Amino acid sequence: MTNVVVTGGYGFIGSHLVSALLNRGDSVTVFDFAKNARDTSIDFDRHPNFRFVQGDVTDVTALEEALIPGVDTVFHLAAVVGVKNYLNDPLRVLDVNVTGTRNVLELSRRHGTRVVFASTSEVFGKNPNPPFAEDDDRVVGSTRTARWSYSTSKAMAEHLVFAMHDAYGLPVTVVRYFNVYGPRQNPIFVISQSIHRILNGHRPLLYDSGDQSRCFTYVDDAVAGTLLASESSIAIGEAFNIGSMTETTMRDAVELAIKIAGVDSVHEAETVDTAALYGGRYEDIPRRIPDSTKAQRELGWQLRVDVEEGIRRTIEWARANPWYLKGPKE
Repeated sequence: MTNVVVTGGYGFIGSHLVSALLNRGDSVTVFDFAKNARDTSIDFDRHPNFRFVQGDVTDVTALEEALIPGVDTVFHLAAVVGVKNYLNDPLRVLDVNVTGTRNVLELSRRHGTRVVFASTSEVFGKNPNPPFAEDDDRVVGSTRTARWSYSTSKAMAEHLVFAMHDAYGLPVTVVRYFNVYGPRQNPIFVISQSIHRILNGHRPLLYDSGDQSRCFTYVDDAVAGTLLASESSIAIGEAFNIGSMTETTMRDAVELAIKIAGVDSVHEAETVDTAALYGGRYEDIPRRIPDSTKAQRELGWQLRVDVEEGIRRTIEWARANPWYLKGPKE
């Protein structure tokens, strides 16, 4: 039995990771600021090998209750995400994503614990030359633009991860997720928001032209890549892009959700002007495409769920979980 800690284990990707770890027989401690009491599809407490420790990663004392001697691996997923958070409270984004990561790393070094750090495609910023390999340049905007606080905070956290590896030999791996979606996701992201609105009879939102493209990655595939990275000795000291390499425009993703949901009252999206909505605090990224061949080659990772099947699964889950559709419409 492997003893693991998952920070942010009641979050979207974290909860799917915890389920996978428990299902394979690991002893799992979730460290999070609260349990997800609304989501009836999560019932970790029934597992005899599950433990919950409540706290904030910026609080070392609380974190020490979870990251104890004998923990083999910590999956560090706790972070502040979402455009509204970047714009409304960038200080909190920086505190959690940077200070919280430093705390996890220091305690892991103390106990000799392996660290798998969940990063993001956002670290590449607005690099104009996709697809992005793991060591490609970061191109970001002005520090006066709050939108870049998240990208910068996760990049700084990656610097800390690799610095701890170089200085102390701490076994670390970075996995960079590219636009992960699926069941349980907060309806503030393009696919989850579209599904949430459509199934409630509202038109989905299409930001600006809708020509912006992303490579949408189903959550089960992201979890599979994370587990493979945690099990590989050659992954130590390395970063891996975990993402689909199939480019999909925002417009196509929204229209696909409308088609698959088959809600008669919803036929087209409602356009939102981000310049009017956010002003100069936000900059969108036209294209974001990973080069995921390193994960395929070195970890044996493969994308198994395409965007059409992933949206279908997510819609089926949402319909089977009415509590989700009763939540706030963003």
